[in-house]
Amino acid sequence: MTASGPDMRQQLLASGARLLAEQGPSALTTRRVATDAGTSTMSVYTQFGSIDELVRAVVDDGFARLAQHLAVVERTDDPVANLAGLTYAFVDYARLNPNLYAVMFGTASLGPFRRTSTEDLQFGRSEVFDEFVATCGHAITVGRFDPADAWVVVHQWWSAIHGYIMLENAGYVRPPSSVDKVLTPLLINVLVGLGDTREAATASIATVREFGPSGGQTHARAR
Repeated sequence: MTASGPDMRQQLLASGARLLAEQGPSALTTRRVATDAGTSTMSVYTQFGSIDELVRAVVDDGFARLAQHLAVVERTDDPVANLAGLTYAFVDYARLNPNLYAVMFGTASLGPFRRTSTEDLQFGRSEVFDEFVATCGHAITVGRFDPADAWVVVHQWWSAIHGYIMLENAGYVRPPSSVDKVLTPLLINVLVGLGDTREAATASIATVREFGPSGGQTHARAR
């Protein structure tokens, strides 16, 4: 029996996410999603209105899952250690979902779909980056970072880490060795640039060493 209503919507959403993850952006067509879900193309239009709206739903679900991925990072009283843990988790998520990450952050498009509207960009900020803003704000408050607008600080952090992710996803750097040789030194340099001392930043990062399922460090823990 074919699913309908909310069940069909979730089935199509799951199929879209699977095709995107396994075959890349070019696989996300109305026909291929419907076939993977075992239904007709009319179901896509009934549930989402268009393939663009299905893509938007897949991407929004991706941000929700990124928020869940970050939520498993253990929080401590050390905001710099927390930022490091969140950084490794953020990279780990991108490593696990390279095609979805590329669409989520506008480095790949699906036909006319690209996250450029204020509404689309706000979703990613509210679901994910408020956590980073709060963490950086804490680091500023306790004097680990220089006084600054926490959201601007997050953009500086993001610019560096997103660049690393793009290199890793393209195969120019390869984990796990690139984590110790490129990502961690990069993160330390960013932290020092934001106002921390190299010794304090290195000590905080040393507490973040638990590895996740794809090789990325995802949980902050005190030793």
